[in-house]
Amino acid sequence: MKAKKVKSIFAGESVYSNTKEAINLYGNARFGEMVEGKIEYSLAEAMLLVEEGKMDIYKKGRKISPKKFLEECKDIDKKFLTKYVVFKDLRKRGYVVKTALKFGADFRVYEKGKHPGEEHAKWILYPVRETDVLTWHDFSAKNRVAHSTKKRLLIAIVDEENDVTYYEVAWTKP
Repeated sequence: MKAKKVKSIFAGESVYSNTKEAINLYGNARFGEMVEGKIEYSLAEAMLLVEEGKMDIYKKGRKISPKKFLEECKDIDKKFLTKYVVFKDLRKRGYVVKTALKFGADFRVYEKGKHPGEEHAKWILYPVRETDVLTWHDFSAKNRVAHSTKKRLLIAIVDEENDVTYYEVAWTKP
């Protein structure tokens, strides 16, 4: 028997659902975050679930197409595609990936088998295109944020073919 899709609402910059399917998906795969009795999804989480056929998105009472949702995500966040490529790659590899705005990063990443709310994230993650310019000042600031939050810095570089290479930066003592 095929599982029912999560029916979600897209309003403003938020995607959320209070369906039984959403709560089950949260419990089983840690998609979304429980906030006041409903599951809220990051744009990347919602996009992946739509792409995998696990979620339908409704806006103002009407179902919107995956293509329309993608266009709206790109309007909201100019770097959405870069972030999404990295998010999708890490989820496919078995990591739980959550937003990290309060840390000043794009994502926080949990080791395989670790769950938000039960464990702390191991990395804060910054996805960039290989054509982006990252100054030493930018790099230093990102590294300081990681160090001050007791996390490791992970830089994900996305190339023109949307392949991702990860670089972990860690402090060492001389």
